[in-house]
Amino acid sequence: MAEPAEHRPAEEEEETAAAGEDEDTGAQVAPIVKLEEVAVTTGEEDEDVLLDIKAKLYRFDKEGNQWKERGTGTVKLLKHKETSKVRLVMRQAKTLKICANHLVVATTKMQEHAGSDKSCVWHALDFADGELKEEMFAIRFGSVENCKKFKDTVEDIAEKQGKNEEKESEEASSAAELVEKLTVTEAKKEEAADKEEAPAADDKKDVKE
Repeated sequence: MAEPAEHRPAEEEEETAAAGEDEDTGAQVAPIVKLEEVAVTTGEEDEDVLLDIKAKLYRFDKEGNQWKERGTGTVKLLKHKETSKVRLVMRQAKTLKICANHLVVATTKMQEHAGSDKSCVWHALDFADGELKEEMFAIRFGSVENCKKFKDTVEDIAEKQGKNEEKESEEASSAAELVEKLTVTEAKKEEAADKEEAPAADDKKDVKE
């Protein structure tokens, strides 16, 4: 049987009121999981950037006897704020994966690659794969100017590192000589002291006799 028409408006009003209770009241609900910001470290926080240039890196595959692309990205020369040591670091542009990571030392030599004035080649003990390996790298830049800038900067750093090593070697040698002189002096003093004590001991024996 159909309900009386007079009851319908009241019921509709109740339904409308109930629906209104489900509407957004502007109240804010705290999320169940709170995400905190995490500081991302690159290992470069204690270093100053000496050079930062885009390039494409290759490594020589000895087994296949051919060059293989290592990655395209940014090559950096970073100088440590405390030790003053400089390392070459290159990361792939999209993944940021390290494709080169080694110190620039006195023996680091840059050479032109296959007659190209935009590329150069060098050898290094690299640590990009988590272990020290002898690698031969080739790097190609977008311009002759960038290649020359990179090459000149690396060679300048290598020369300075060589002078620092010579200085450290001279200082170590001087320190060793100083320690040797002090040791000889101390030995002579001990020898002289022993000689002074010997007559005194003889005098005591004479007195007893």
